[in-house]
Amino acid sequence: MADSKPAAYTGTAAPAFVTAITERVRPNAKLIGLLALGHLVVDVNQGSLPAVLPFLKAAHHLSYAEAATIVLAANITSCIIQPLFGYFADRMARRWLLPLAVLLSGVGLGLTGVAPGYGALLLLIAVMGLGVAAYHPEGYKTASSVAGDRKATALSWFSLGGNIGIALGPPLITTLVTGLGLAGSLGLLAPTAVVATLLAAALPMFAPSRARAAAPDQAPLRGVHMPRAMALLILVVTIRSWTQLGFTTFVPFYYVDYLKADPRLVGPLLFVFLGAGALGTVIAGPLADRWGPRPFMTWVFLAAAPFGVLFLTARGALAFVALGLFGAVLVSSFTVAVVLGQAYLPRNAGMASGLIVGFALGAGGLGVTVLGWIADHHGLPTALWISALLPLAGFLVARFLPSPRDGH
Repeated sequence: MADSKPAAYTGTAAPAFVTAITERVRPNAKLIGLLALGHLVVDVNQGSLPAVLPFLKAAHHLSYAEAATIVLAANITSCIIQPLFGYFADRMARRWLLPLAVLLSGVGLGLTGVAPGYGALLLLIAVMGLGVAAYHPEGYKTASSVAGDRKATALSWFSLGGNIGIALGPPLITTLVTGLGLAGSLGLLAPTAVVATLLAAALPMFAPSRARAAAPDQAPLRGVHMPRAMALLILVVTIRSWTQLGFTTFVPFYYVDYLKADPRLVGPLLFVFLGAGALGTVIAGPLADRWGPRPFMTWVFLAAAPFGVLFLTARGALAFVALGLFGAVLVSSFTVAVVLGQAYLPRNAGMASGLIVGFALGAGGLGVTVLGWIADHHGLPTALWISALLPLAGFLVARFLPSPRDGH
């Protein structure tokens, strides 16, 4: 049992093969934590863009159309092309992309404060977006490979890093820019450099041993692709993304323009919604491992809808509580969707991650423009009520998600 080196499939090699499978069951908490830290820094950089955009608009005298083009460039490079990076992640492990992606995301966003003009801004945002797009598929696939048989739990911790990063990005960049001027965005280069260096130093640890590589190589070959199920799951995630982005985009305007509340409430509102969502992903992992990812994905939408409605009908502290619960339940399905997507495309885990984290989220983002038109023509409350009720549509669509086939 001590010798676990691969050998031909003979009777003497059987104990080594069993040992390899046993080793794979145990998750590597340190490596998952490091990947989550990289995820945090990448999404801090990505999440900082909405908060720094007003400063860039004023400094470069941009029109709203030009500012929207910056967001479009970020959306295309960070989301829509993510499946392409997922495809490459499936062809061959490219662990070196992990530190490089962190570095690109930080350099792209960090240098925006000293960009000489609009063209340079677009280029830097594209660089940031490419870093974001490169990290997620490779990161999810790598985290899955060191997660053992508790994939939903392990990936929930990996996703927690990203969700915390998205929540921390706006207050961090705002503090830097208001305290140091627009060039304060350079402060994001410090955590970027540290974490990129840590990931680069840990690259040999992410390479699976020859013994442990024997078992993983067998499982995907027995997997059965379910492209129709994957297409349905992408629709479900798009609906969730539309709901989430609808709230993060229009809740600030709802409070400031419609309810005439103090503008200083905007930061706490978004932090409550996104921070609770980050906690929800951690709680969801063990529950999905216990109940199964497909049932969880179905019923979480039905559970979320009442809290969205409560938020729109409540005032004061109760509204904050409802918003937090809505974010926690809704966003909790983030990691579970990746796990289910990898089960639907078992031989292409990187592509599955790119489709869910990138393409589906990007497609949901495009739907926010429709909500904007509704808000212009029918009022902010109407747009938010549609966002709050969209989880019911997600529940109906998710009911048709099939169980993954293991192909055994």
